[in-house]
Amino acid sequence: MQTALPASLRLFLALWPAPALLDEVLAHAAAWTWPARARCTRPERLHLTLHFLGNVPAERVPELRSALTVQWAGCELALDRACVWSGGIAVLEATQVPAELARLHAALAERLHAMEIPVEERPYRPHVTLARKAQGAAPPAFAPLRWTADPRYALVRSIGGGGGYETLQCFG
Repeated sequence: MQTALPASLRLFLALWPAPALLDEVLAHAAAWTWPARARCTRPERLHLTLHFLGNVPAERVPELRSALTVQWAGCELALDRACVWSGGIAVLEATQVPAELARLHAALAERLHAMEIPVEERPYRPHVTLARKAQGAAPPAFAPLRWTADPRYALVRSIGGGGGYETLQCFG
């Protein structure tokens, strides 16, 4: 039996790594030097965010499911920089955004704008969040990790209190 959804949902659109890439990301993360306070991202939560939608009324989910279908062929991107962003967020990021990924990001933004759902205005920085509270963490030297993103992406609900993620819709 499915439980009732709350009045508003914390949502995002994401790409998920294939199992082999997930293993590579986990091996990379294990090679970092982490401060004791760092909170490493659990393996099942590692993803690349396309758009963070924030809190959205639950009654808009059917509209999102139908409006966010964008055809794209996938692409390859290189996760080639490891760093700690301000606020102590440790990431593995792509310094170059492939044209196909930029087009997908823009097409989704256009649809979200049409639905009057705000989107991030800063330039898109594809990344995987490895840890939070990671000020002082030191990344290893590494060869770029190659992410072959297939045409599938997902509308995902973030469940508060460390409850994980729930995929609401897969596209592609």
